[in-house]
This record gives sequence, structure tokens and C-alpha cells, in this order.
Amino acid sequence: MTKQLILNADDFGLTRGVNEGILRAHRDGILTSTTLMANGDAFGHAVELAQATPSLGVGCHLVLVGGSSVAPPGQIPSLVDSSGRLPSSLVALVARVISGAIRRADIERELRAQIGKIQRAGLKPTHLDTHKHTHVHPRVLDALGRVAQEFGIHRIRKPIERLRDSWSSSGNPKQLVAASAARAATLQFRKLMRKYNLRAPDNFLGLASTGGVDATALRRLIDTLSPGQTEIMLHPGICDADLARTGSRLQQQRESEMQALLDPAVKRAVAENGIQLITFASLA
Repeated sequence: MTKQLILNADDFGLTRGVNEGILRAHRDGILTSTTLMANGDAFGHAVELAQATPSLGVGCHLVLVGGSSVAPPGQIPSLVDSSGRLPSSLVALVARVISGAIRRADIERELRAQIGKIQRAGLKPTHLDTHKHTHVHPRVLDALGRVAQEFGIHRIRKPIERLRDSWSSSGNPKQLVAASAARAATLQFRKLMRKYNLRAPDNFLGLASTGGVDATALRRLIDTLSPGQTEIMLHPGICDADLARTGSRLQQQRESEMQALLDPAVKRAVAENGIQLITFASLA
């Protein structure tokens, strides 16, 4: 069975440096895909780069945690504060979703506004994923599925790793916990994918290894790919003052991931393993 690989960069639109790093990793390296933040400070710059680079697959990186909403705050009062700020952390969002404090209709309105903004900019999203993997939660995925149907988008990220892959790719206990928590939602996630006719690659890698992917680690992931379609999630970019001001926990790590995607040995590993590089648009 053929091995097909999507290498997706999250956070397109976060800063100009992140955008430039993603473009370089695609143009000169093996990156095939990215997902765009509609509420990112460098959204317009990212759109310009994407329009000039049609070979780069571009999806939506839907944001329910951190930053400002795209929908007017008055239309989504249970999701944002009076200033239009989204919940500051994944824990805060999930706690409010579980308690019922955030209405599903408000989540849907914000997701709809973000996808709509990207489409109005002239881009046709290849797929959907979410910042901090918020769509692992069934109530968020249910809202995402409804909105995805409205827009005719049927491809999403399935951020669920096999545990043996998580353990072999990470030395970070916090990331292992996150990967294990996502794994616990597998059955409900698959049920909702069927409900909304959503498709995803067979395999996913990158949650447990977030922030720890250098050239050696990326080559190890590539050398051990399973047959079928796999997405590897990455966060390449250029570390600069703008990135520091975002407060992202991934700073210099983004430079390491960019260099890994450019590394000649990693490129050789793709060829030696007979791997076909694809985007989400290639999913049947």
C-alpha cells in the first residue's frame, strides 16, 4: 500500500515571520500544506503569499482559544468577553463548554465567520483544523461539522495518534498527556465524522512531539510511517520580535521545525521510503 504524506504547518497568519517561514519550508523544503488563522495579525500578508503560491494547500486553522473573534462580539456573547476576546486557554474553553455557559450557536457563528473571511479573501480552503485541537471535544466537533456542511468542506484533521507513536515521538510529559486525552475521544470523534460525512487521513502525527521536532525527529517519523495517508502537524516559522509578542510557547522551536523541513537528509528519507507528498485536496 502506498505511503502518502501531508506535512501541514499550523498558525499561518500569526505573524509575518511565521508566514515567511512556512512559505520557505514549502518552496525550498517538503512542506505541502498549511492552515490559516482568520484572526491572525498577519492574515492579509498570509493571503497574499497563498495567492502567489497555488502549490501550497491552504485550509482553515479555526480559533476558539486566544485572540479576538472574527464575528461581532454582540452576536456571540456567550463565547467572548465584552472586548471580543475569546477564552484565554483550552481549559477555560472546555470548562465553559461542559457547563453549558457557551452556546453551540455562538461557536457556530464564530466558525462560520472565520471560514467566511478566508473565502472572501479569495481562498478555497482544502480542510479544517482547530487551534489547540478544540474540535476533539464532541460539542465543538458537532458545531464544526454543521458549519463544514454549510460550506461544503468535507476534510478535517483527526488529531488522534496511536499511543505507540506518541510514546516514540515525545519526551515531553505534558504533550503525552495531551495526546492521551485526545485518544480517549476516538469513538465519539469517529461517530461525528460519519454523521457529517467528514474525511481525514488514516494516521496523524505531531501532537505528542509538538515543540520537539528537529531534523532527526522528523526523519524518524518519516522512516516509520505506516501505509496509507498520514498528516504530520508542524509549526515552522521565523523567530522574531513579533512572534515573542504573541506569547506563543513555541518560539525558537519554530526555527528548528523550519530547518527540519529544509534538511537534505529529510528530503532523502522521503524519496528513499517511496513516499508521495500530497495535500488535503488529494483525499478521496
